[in-house]
Amino acid sequence: MSKKRPAPDLARRERQIMEAIHQLHEATVAEVLKQLADPPSYSSVRTMIRLLESKGMLTHRQDGKRYVYKATQSRDAASRSALRKLMDVFFAGSAADAVAAILDVSSDSLEPEDLNRMAKLIRQAKAEGK
Repeated sequence: MSKKRPAPDLARRERQIMEAIHQLHEATVAEVLKQLADPPSYSSVRTMIRLLESKGMLTHRQDGKRYVYKATQSRDAASRSALRKLMDVFFAGSAADAVAAILDVSSDSLEPEDLNRMAKLIRQAKAEGK
């Protein structure tokens, strides 16, 4: 059985870099730099990518003189991990409290389709015994 690593805290720019790499599936520093709004210097992005690699978020392969970086987990897995951490920190692990907060904060922007989808997911979870 593999142990799950806790999701590291990511700074705003690190999240942007991860998003760029997820979108591109794999990328060089130069390719990531092109994806960033108001980009920092090349060396700053390279340093942040190395930090992300040291945190276990990225891996690389060498392509000639360039390093090509790839996320170590899918965007979905990273999202679930971040959500789990958010639930633990702000809602004492309670999914019901997290959903209640989402509904409270989003009540003006929720479309009927959103509510129907949520209701369907709840029915499926009940049927699966979750």
